[in-house]
Amino acid sequence: MVKRDLGIDLGTANTLVYVRGKGIVINEPSVVAINTETGEILKVGLEAKMMLGKTPASIMAVRPLRDGVIADYDVALAMLKYFIGKTRPSISFLRPRVVIGVPIGITNVERRAILEAGLDAGASKVFLIEEPMASAIGIDLDVEEPNGNMIVDIGGGTTEVAVISLGSIVVWDSIRIAGDEMDEAIVQYIREMYRLSIGERTAERIKIDIGNVYPEPEYDSLETVVTGIDLSSGLPRKIVIRGGEIREALMGPVSAIIESIKSTLERTPPELATDIVERGIVTVGGGSLLRGIDKLIEKETGIKVVKVDDPLTCVAKGAGKALEKVDILKRLQQVD
Repeated sequence: MVKRDLGIDLGTANTLVYVRGKGIVINEPSVVAINTETGEILKVGLEAKMMLGKTPASIMAVRPLRDGVIADYDVALAMLKYFIGKTRPSISFLRPRVVIGVPIGITNVERRAILEAGLDAGASKVFLIEEPMASAIGIDLDVEEPNGNMIVDIGGGTTEVAVISLGSIVVWDSIRIAGDEMDEAIVQYIREMYRLSIGERTAERIKIDIGNVYPEPEYDSLETVVTGIDLSSGLPRKIVIRGGEIREALMGPVSAIIESIKSTLERTPPELATDIVERGIVTVGGGSLLRGIDKLIEKETGIKVVKVDDPLTCVAKGAGKALEKVDILKRLQQVD
């Protein structure tokens, strides 16, 4: 892998870019701020996310990816160009090879959109790799050995569950329920229980501050202050939300994730299932940071859960490292 080659985790919530020898060089929200009157791109990444829910009518902060795939091609292209451009020296004319992590099971149309966006953004070649495979490579699992490894990647837009052996995904499931749906569940809970309207950034903060999915006294004692708009008066109002309430709010989307894991295990060949019982289920992605989710998965499946040190960067690291694995690289779709 040459110096300028990139691994990209083009996520619904965040985009990460990995450069070999440098590591993760970009980790910013997948958000773009646009002037709706002129079409001009104003801000990308963290600065654009700060505008979510706070922009005047002439400015719109948008997330160009939904459920892990491109929902707005032009905006996604502008975002990719911006991030790839930040990794290239101003005097460099070399176009990098790029490996982009994608959800399993996306359609050919969705694959083509991501491939073309990568090329249009300045890549010389674009390869796509399934996110669970990229995650496994990113945490240095020996994916080319005849052993079964289960990866559960809980991202912003999708949850990917995959059993990997001999460099391939043997059994998998992909559901479009993940961090975004958890945020929406919190929004709906607070609306129904407190008649209070909050935005997605506030819901995300609540999830990070006190979000939990397993009954523990320490989780029940968590609390945070939330400010929203009272649906009756239309005026701002503050409330205190506790950990037990957020656990209740999150059980819908989390139950769907647990069912996806169980379904994948039920379809796993016995020999590989034995390996998984011995090695454990590996959780990655931002959703794996949710308090108690490892304990809940262990309780529901009877299999230990292995938490990795840096679950947010696995896909980007693995995408970059995949260029060193010739056998796997041959299987990745390539466009010149």
